[in-house]
Amino acid sequence: MRRGRVVCEGVLHAATEQDGNVRLDDGRVISDSAVRWLPPFVPRTIFALGLNYADHARELSFKAPTEPLVFLKGPNALCGHRGQTRRPADVTFMHYECELAVVVGPRAHGGRGGGRGGARGGARGGARGVSREQAWDMVAGYTVANDYAFRDYLENYYRPNLRVKSRDSATPIGPWLVDAADVADPMNLRIRTTVNGVATQDGTTRDMIFDIPDVIAFLSEFMTLQPGDVILTGTPEGLVDVRPGDEVVTEIEGIGRLMNTVVADEETQER
Repeated sequence: MRRGRVVCEGVLHAATEQDGNVRLDDGRVISDSAVRWLPPFVPRTIFALGLNYADHARELSFKAPTEPLVFLKGPNALCGHRGQTRRPADVTFMHYECELAVVVGPRAHGGRGGGRGGARGGARGGARGVSREQAWDMVAGYTVANDYAFRDYLENYYRPNLRVKSRDSATPIGPWLVDAADVADPMNLRIRTTVNGVATQDGTTRDMIFDIPDVIAFLSEFMTLQPGDVILTGTPEGLVDVRPGDEVVTEIEGIGRLMNTVVADEETQER
């Protein structure tokens, strides 16, 4: 199932996808352009991986990391499908990053892995000490994220600062949260980005350096993963500068098509 959160006529609704349209929780079916989209779930901790595709690391002239390179993002950074992201007036290079987002569910979710024994439970259904074999059972679902970066503010690719990765509305996510059971092979999905209809990025989740079980096992070594945590798994090569007025579409096979518009810093983000 594909689930989302939207605002229609000033009212927050849970929504599901129906034949390319939006089915509201009151039974109405409307166009996806007739609502204001929110992130499809309420996020808890937001983890993001840097340099998790070897081709992207080469693109930036960096060596591939030897263990997952993870940083945190503030929830204010997230915005929904069809949202707007501001480009600061002093920035000379701003680029998208199309990423598969993995949403953590309760420990007993019952995903692909089947392994249970050994993981230590945490509060509210979380878990520590999750093995690779148990990791798939922690996944509630997947969505698309576009984690914009602002190269001018970047101090270090290994430790991106707040001005790069926690700017308001600089990480569109959605439109839908797709149930884990509906994605047969999340490690073999095509990733594409277009800017104003022109293809600029084309990769596959198969090329991640650290796959989803790797990352879940790594994080759970030292902290409890909780339902609602989300992991952004990195982006492949193919990044270009985007400017005000550009329409950026980030798409992942079987997960969804996320649309975003870049606006000048002085423009409003209200719709």
